[in-house]
Amino acid sequence: MRRSDRKQNRLNGYDYSRDALYFVTSCVKDKSCVFGKVVDSEMHLNSYGFIAEQQWYWLQEQYPYVISHAFVVMPNHVHGILEIDNSLVGTGRDLSTLELSNETDVFPISAQKIKSLSEIIGAYKTTSSKLIRTTGLTGFEWQRSFHDHIIRSDKSYGKIKDYILSNPERWADDVFFER
Repeated sequence: MRRSDRKQNRLNGYDYSRDALYFVTSCVKDKSCVFGKVVDSEMHLNSYGFIAEQQWYWLQEQYPYVISHAFVVMPNHVHGILEIDNSLVGTGRDLSTLELSNETDVFPISAQKIKSLSEIIGAYKTTSSKLIRTTGLTGFEWQRSFHDHIIRSDKSYGKIKDYILSNPERWADDVFFER
């Protein structure tokens, strides 16, 4: 059920499982700073921040068609650039939709389903939440949904990548900074 007063999160009619580069931001619920601290313009991750980082890179292991170009864990949010590359299907371990072939016991390439960006980020948020809660932060929650931007040019890619990598240096001026 769609609420008429709620802003639509995704580009209407766009196939978010197609080959593209996506800039993604996901925040911790209530902007709670649970992943560590920025000290002298460097992010120092705590155990929960390490989980958030580890699970981002897990996405590439789980879904071989996903490539991470840049990523940062901040005290209360994460920024990253993910690429979906359909040409990499069938080269890895996304076994969730595959069936064994009766004749050769190999996974048919065409059977592998490419997950959409929302499904990929959903897997990230679900697995990181479970691990963070298991590690002791039992009330941990991500904010509902996430922000995305489809990167359409090299110039845009460069600006966004620089923004992500220099985010700790600008933490005091960040919109997510808790004063």
